[in-house]
Amino acid sequence: MFDKGRHHRAKIGFVLLATEQTIERDMFQLCPDGIGLHFTRAWIEDSITAASLSRHAGDLARASATLLPDGSLDVICYGCTSGSLVVGEDRVAAELSKGAPNAKPTSLITAVIAALRAIAARRIAVATPYLEEINRQEVQYLENAGFQVTQIQGLQLEKDSDMVRVSPEYLAEFARQADTPDSDALFISCGALRSLEIVDRLEQRLGKPVICSNQAMMWHVLRLAGLPDRIEGYGRLLRDH
Repeated sequence: MFDKGRHHRAKIGFVLLATEQTIERDMFQLCPDGIGLHFTRAWIEDSITAASLSRHAGDLARASATLLPDGSLDVICYGCTSGSLVVGEDRVAAELSKGAPNAKPTSLITAVIAALRAIAARRIAVATPYLEEINRQEVQYLENAGFQVTQIQGLQLEKDSDMVRVSPEYLAEFARQADTPDSDALFISCGALRSLEIVDRLEQRLGKPVICSNQAMMWHVLRLAGLPDRIEGYGRLLRDH
């Protein structure tokens, strides 16, 4: 009567910003067969600032509790790079665990840090859509994690609804200019950006690894779920690690 169901390999949950418009499609685009992807949203106004992200953290536990209340979720990830570095990984994990105590909690900045370590990057250049106040916090967070930021450049956008409309062609050139010759890797920060579409060709152009938020997030949640799948066409991280 019953079989293992469509999602017999793993069930992965994502808590997104209420304003998010890019991550769901990217995750389904990357997702291997047999894995369930489950999404919910936490309230935030259409404003990405340190203050708005800090307020938004108070809704993470409620949002995570809406995912698979049967307790079968394997991993739950907070899908916001800037939010997870502003709020901090420890608090994010604690809030997610309140709502989904049986799932392994993680965050997008945790995924990025794990990805950068996996490719053995020490010196990184960073391209972001963020305001300068977020960029400063990102540099400090990455340097506290043991990396040297050779350069960071931001588009100075506040609204998530603007970040999702940055064209991949413009983003590729902006990210290329943010890179430095002495960096081990380029990191394109923000799940709202359509960087997944350009990561592979940008790597070929620069001759070095390129990490982007959504690529790193899928890689990380798969590995947390104990899945070894390799995915072609989206950079060295998913192909080789």
